[in-house]
Amino acid sequence: MAKNVAQSSLESPTYEERLALAKQCSHDGVIAGAKAAVLAGVVTAVPTMAMARKLSWARANLNPTAQALIVSTVAGAAYFIVADKTVLKSARKNSLNQAKMHNIGA
Repeated sequence: MAKNVAQSSLESPTYEERLALAKQCSHDGVIAGAKAAVLAGVVTAVPTMAMARKLSWARANLNPTAQALIVSTVAGAAYFIVADKTVLKSARKNSLNQAKMHNIGA
């Protein structure tokens, strides 16, 4: 009886457990990506706005739409890069944990 209990705890996680882990990984990615997007937006907006007011070339060529496009492109790129890296990091960690569990049981 004890042997069956020990073996069942080392088996692969159920579908619901795997789904919960996937949701947690994606949620962590969304949170990290949003934080990175806000930071990148602020860090990009300040010099872009300052440049558009001080430099004659930028004043002539960067209208408000172009300035918004610069800031939103950087923020969007930061979001997707950080979210992707966070999800991959979580997946790698979960994969290594599952491999360790199976090695212990073997």
